[in-house]
Amino acid sequence: MEEKKEPVILVTNDDGITAPGIRNLVEAVRGLGKIVVVAPDKPQSGMGHAITIGIPLRLHKVNVFDDIEAYQCTGTPVDCVKLAVDKILHQKPDICISGINHGANHSINVIYSGTMSAAVEAAIESIPSVGFSLLDYALEADFSAARKYARIIVEQMLKNRPDKHCVLNVNFPIATPEEIKGVKICRQAYAKYEEDFVERFDPHNRKYYWLTGEFVNFDEGTDTDVWALANNYVSVVPVQFDLTHYKLKKQLENDWNIFSKEG
Repeated sequence: MEEKKEPVILVTNDDGITAPGIRNLVEAVRGLGKIVVVAPDKPQSGMGHAITIGIPLRLHKVNVFDDIEAYQCTGTPVDCVKLAVDKILHQKPDICISGINHGANHSINVIYSGTMSAAVEAAIESIPSVGFSLLDYALEADFSAARKYARIIVEQMLKNRPDKHCVLNVNFPIATPEEIKGVKICRQAYAKYEEDFVERFDPHNRKYYWLTGEFVNFDEGTDTDVWALANNYVSVVPVQFDLTHYKLKKQLENDWNIFSKEG
């Protein structure tokens, strides 16, 4: 009989390779396959889908996770995925998992998130992926529930072999494993930060600005990620990198008369 090949699991994040979240994610999937970690050498939160251009990228092997092969990169989370595939694995892994992020990546946060951008980059490269985030920003956060459900979700993805462009945005509420009611497949809520730039002056009397804001949910639906998390469910939102608004595309084709006719 042909021996079954062990799946390759690429792990990355945006909080940096020493963050508690990525250590918990590695522990969550330990034993499910060959794990390789490639993560930024420092926090890269809010980097979105940024890549490094014009300056050198450096990659160093590190001993952070005992027996797990791991590398730290001077670049962004997206850089980490690109380098992992091209220079470390020399192949596409079976799955890429990103996180566990310290803080929410629900609703509009998915646009800014380095955690989710790493997962989206993997999906662009035809690697099924998932980004994990915990609503707790504290370094001392309790990851026990996140570890439990992250393993369940990765097991499902490895078992069911989703589409190669599949990318999931998974968020965990602040709750114990016993308090979590289950997992909900959701849509992204229409919610965002009402932002304000606080104006301040440094000791040299030079003006600077500090971004602040309040998160506001404009969506009353009970099928959203924000609702699920507020009600102690793990939220799972399938996302895509094709940003085409197909309904609006059809409407413009029907309503605008500036297009040339085929003939």
